[in-house]
Amino acid sequence: MPSENTLKSLSELNEVIKKEHPTLSKRLRQVAEFVIDSPSDVAFGTVAVLSEQAGVHPSTWVRFANSFGFRGFSEMQKLFQQSLMEESPNYQDRIRMARSAKGVEEQEQSPHRLLKRFSEGNSLALQHLSETTSSAELEKAIDILADAHAAHIVGVRRAFVVASYFAYAFRHIDRKAYLVDGVGGMYKEQASTLDQNDVLIAVSFRPYAEETQSVAREAAAKGVPLIVITDNQISPLASIASVSFVVKEAEIDSFRSLSSSLCLAQSLTIGLAHELDRREQSASSAD
Repeated sequence: MPSENTLKSLSELNEVIKKEHPTLSKRLRQVAEFVIDSPSDVAFGTVAVLSEQAGVHPSTWVRFANSFGFRGFSEMQKLFQQSLMEESPNYQDRIRMARSAKGVEEQEQSPHRLLKRFSEGNSLALQHLSETTSSAELEKAIDILADAHAAHIVGVRRAFVVASYFAYAFRHIDRKAYLVDGVGGMYKEQASTLDQNDVLIAVSFRPYAEETQSVAREAAAKGVPLIVITDNQISPLASIASVSFVVKEAEIDSFRSLSSSLCLAQSLTIGLAHELDRREQSASSAD
């Protein structure tokens, strides 16, 4: 961790935060997660407001800044403001601008108004997904999936929807797929069937289910490739993943969508089908 401020950009700070995250105290981790999740809020906010949003004491923000070599919060905040001026509006900024444009209309809670708000929010989230997802990472994930003998998929509670979709879709393209559903509490037993020729897809969103983490850690310990879909760069799964996709879902009135995660799952599945077909045709041509 830097003893004095040697960080010149927000991306550099984010990289250091991700590296140091496991060693931070509980309160500093809360700030780190807020910083990664809501950079625009940090750029605009006062210490008092940010402390309330992050659920920490104001002095924690100062300690956090000091921990990364800044003389105080204001010096660290300049990186966030600089980034905001240099870059085009990000997803959160677009949401903020969209909310401001709606004005009084947002107070309406008719079914049609709710449908419109969810549709607009998901549209922005899907656009953000396509803009921020790396082509190289998509291709890497599809290569891993194509090379694997079987895919095992884990995701609980809200993430179960995405995990179960993967299992359903893979079977429709004639790929072996096993849903690690922990029936009877047997997560450990189901995870024990993984071997190095397989792949594990882990889907986990905050607060990051321990069941999913446990299965992912066991897979990583065995050297099984791990593809992760999560919502934060400092998710506990991201650091052990072979490929990690960070997905920002639309959130309306504290209800988070799954449209972007399902879109990514569908893209990986159809991309895998095309890759398997390409390999089959190449093999036929070679014969």
